[in-house]
Amino acid sequence: MSEFDHSPRILFLYGSLRERSYSRLLAEEAARIITNMGAEVRFYDPRTLPLHNSVEPSHPKVQELRDLSLWSEGQVWSSPEMHGQITGVLKTQIDWIPLEIGSVRPTQGRTLALMQVSGGSQSFNALNTMRLLGRWMRMFTIPNQSSVAKAYNEFHEDGTMKDSPYRDRVIDVMEELYKFTVLLRPHRDFLTDRHSERKVQETATK
Repeated sequence: MSEFDHSPRILFLYGSLRERSYSRLLAEEAARIITNMGAEVRFYDPRTLPLHNSVEPSHPKVQELRDLSLWSEGQVWSSPEMHGQITGVLKTQIDWIPLEIGSVRPTQGRTLALMQVSGGSQSFNALNTMRLLGRWMRMFTIPNQSSVAKAYNEFHEDGTMKDSPYRDRVIDVMEELYKFTVLLRPHRDFLTDRHSERKVQETATK
């Protein structure tokens, strides 16, 4: 089977619940772009997701998030920068996706693209935090990234993004994510196979 036999499956997470959320609008613009490239996309709506550990993992919103993470081959995280960091909305979503559920790893080996919006000058604090989290979640975080300054100036009333160098960068990021996802997915098991994990499994079977 060729690695091109099905469209790359991309999950979008965003970090704001505002009615006009620029992190969501940025994610929606990126989703339109990568869909036109041939990807299949899904969004997770973080409204009503409880705080981490405030409910059992069997909660429907938690299960929905984990199922989407397992469905995905790549993910896009889009967050506002608040107090120099990602928002609690996005962090709660990431916290609910564990490194491992039994023998299944919901994020390991998946590709990841990062985007942030700012109300002021361009910043990379949220991006740096998400990059650290992506590494901790054992994801292949692509080199390119998007940071949109003064995001309130960068979108039309209908929510689409204005033509600008910021939008050009979003296209570059989605193009890179698409390519990395297609190239890496047939080799994911090989690339994430680890001696320490094999050793644990061998010990457990003895």
